[in-house]
Amino acid sequence: MRSLVKLDDLSSSDVDVVFDLADAYRNGGGPTAEGAAVMFFPPTSLRTRVTFERGASLMGLEPIVFPDTTLDKPEALADVAQYLDNWADLLVVRHHGLAVVEALAATRAMPVVNAMTDENHPCEVLSDLYSLRQRGDITSSRFLFVGADGNIARAWQEAARVLQLDLVQSCPIELATPGAEWTDDLEAAVQSADVILTDGPGAHAEALEPYRITAALLDLAPAGARFNPCPPFVRGRELSADALEHPAFVGHGFKSGLLPVQQAVMAFCLDLE
Repeated sequence: MRSLVKLDDLSSSDVDVVFDLADAYRNGGGPTAEGAAVMFFPPTSLRTRVTFERGASLMGLEPIVFPDTTLDKPEALADVAQYLDNWADLLVVRHHGLAVVEALAATRAMPVVNAMTDENHPCEVLSDLYSLRQRGDITSSRFLFVGADGNIARAWQEAARVLQLDLVQSCPIELATPGAEWTDDLEAAVQSADVILTDGPGAHAEALEPYRITAALLDLAPAGARFNPCPPFVRGRELSADALEHPAFVGHGFKSGLLPVQQAVMAFCLDLE
C-alpha cells in the first residue's frame, strides 16, 4: 500500500512510473479500477477537485466528496480511516493541516493522496513537471521560483530533492524557504532561468511587490524560457497583465496535465500499474 503525502515519499523511478501512467491516461488508456474514492475538499477548490473527481470517475472509481471540515470533528482520524475502509478504496484529502493527511496515511487502512495542505501541494507540482517534460528535459532545466515560503515553494523544494533539480528561490531573505538556494537579485536570476515559477504572495504582497513578474522582466530570460504562474494568480499582484501576453507564458492549457496526473497518482497508490 502506498500513499502520497510529500514528494519526498517518492523516488525518481516512482516519478517515472507516475509519468508513464499519466501518458497512458492522456492517450485514452491506463489501468481501471472498481470501487470508490472518498475525497475531502474545501468549497474554494476548483482545478484540483475537478480533475480528481473526473479522473476517478473515468478510471472506474466512484468519487464520494465531503467538505474538508468533516475531518475537523473530535473523532480520531484513525477511526475515520478504518471505518471508511469498509466501503472505500482510496482517500484524497485537501485540508489545511498536513498532520491530518499524515495521520490518515499512518493508519495504513487505505492509500491516501495529499490533494493540498498549507505545507505542500505535491500533485500540483507533479503535474507541472509532467507538462514541462512534454516540452523538454526537466533534469537539465534551471528553475526559478519567485515568491515567499509556502506550500507551493515547499512542494517545489520536495521535487528538487527527489529529481535533483536546479532550483533557486528569489524573494527577500526573511521570506525564503528554509534550506532553499536563494537570491534577491531577480533580474540576474531571470537571465539564467529556463522555467520561472510564481505563487500568490499571501500576507507578503507589499514585500514581494518588487518581485512582480512583468513582460519586460521575461524579456531578459533565455530564449525558450517558460513562465508558469501557479493559479489562482492575480494580475497586478505577483504578475502583471502583460506577463500573461508574453510568449514565455505556458498558457492555460498547460494545466490540462492535471487530469492524467491525478489519475496516475491514484493508480500508483492503488498499485494498478
